[in-house]
Amino acid sequence: MRSTTLRRSILALCLTTLSVYANASVDIPFWHSMEGELGTEVDSLAQRFNQTHTQYHITPVYKGNYSQSLASGIAAIRAGHPPAILQVYEVGTATMMASHAIIPVWELFQETNIHLDEQQFVPSIASYYSDAKTGKIVAEPFNSSTPVLYFNKDAFKRAGLDPNKAPATWQELEADAQALKKSGQTCSYSSGWQGWIQLEEFSAWNGLPVATANNGFDGTDTKLLFNGPLQVQHIEQLARMKQDGTFSYLGRTDEPTKAFSAGDCAMITASSGSLADIKHSAKFNYGVAPMPYQQGVKDAPQNAMIGGASLWVMKGQTPDVYKGVAEFLRFLSQPDIAAEWHQKTGYLPITTAAYQLTEKQGFYSQNPGADIAIKQMLNKAPLPYTKGLRLGNMPQIRTIVDEELESVWTGKKTAQAALDSAVERGDQQLQRFRQQVK
Repeated sequence: MRSTTLRRSILALCLTTLSVYANASVDIPFWHSMEGELGTEVDSLAQRFNQTHTQYHITPVYKGNYSQSLASGIAAIRAGHPPAILQVYEVGTATMMASHAIIPVWELFQETNIHLDEQQFVPSIASYYSDAKTGKIVAEPFNSSTPVLYFNKDAFKRAGLDPNKAPATWQELEADAQALKKSGQTCSYSSGWQGWIQLEEFSAWNGLPVATANNGFDGTDTKLLFNGPLQVQHIEQLARMKQDGTFSYLGRTDEPTKAFSAGDCAMITASSGSLADIKHSAKFNYGVAPMPYQQGVKDAPQNAMIGGASLWVMKGQTPDVYKGVAEFLRFLSQPDIAAEWHQKTGYLPITTAAYQLTEKQGFYSQNPGADIAIKQMLNKAPLPYTKGLRLGNMPQIRTIVDEELESVWTGKKTAQAALDSAVERGDQQLQRFRQQVK
């Protein structure tokens, strides 16, 4: 009797196991850097895909901020266990393109016989993630952004400023910051991602190159150029504001967004992708405006360069996994999905259809300022050196820039000395990269 019961138990266990394996979906690890409200939206996208594509299962895994997730990805590649999909910020593009650990997106779709129309992507976004020789997309655009100016309309009112008029120039921003300080505002202005916004985007917005060879698009033989008179003048202005208490330095990444949402800072420059967290947290009236430009600069403002991140397909996966990855990337580019991601996060619509759908739905008229990010990208036709950055070892260069700018904010160095040092140290990183990819 006990023997019969045991056999039945074993048989039931075997049948259950076989059923589980028969119905098991293909697991697809997706490593990303989206936290807070953005992470919630990533999880939502994955769940919706999994529900409609039951043979696959996208597993989103938060791996820290951009630099941390890239480091984790590189470590996983070296260990032979990379994720199927890795989100990499835009300054890691040159490094990823030079890597032998990726499968270009165009090749993925070709090999899996799944169609993806590359022409659907916004041209200025697609070109950044395309191979210069073939023109084909190597990574799928996902969360593209530009910096914008967020301002607290209630704080403007208290300071006697027009709550519907954001400062258009850096000179106007300094004057508004002084008025805000006089009204009792402890933090008049702050900025996230100082290297990206105060040097890279500042240069492009004012029509200046960041590096030779069209910011690296024309090859790896490049040198940095962001220590010119206009950039030095700008950092000197911020140093002056830091000294008189109208500019607060809060950290190297997105720390000012939390300070703004809490009402502590009245103005910040931050990623358009910070809008999701600000919408969720801010308990006051706020506005979104373009980046300030430098007064008196001919033809300024020009156009903003692409920021944010893209999705890279890693080698070392099975054919079933690649089939699922291709289906997921196609899913993300569908007009309704791409439009929803844009509307909920503040990132740019990555496809023309998503932009048109968002406009048709009346989202921009109902949410003034939500189209600022893409308008900055399309403000003027990009100059050869304002369509983006494609420089090797750029994450390391940004760390150098952070160190040097912090020496200015603490009064240890002049703006000129700090930027000269950043260029010299950064050029060494560019030279190392050039030797690595020879």
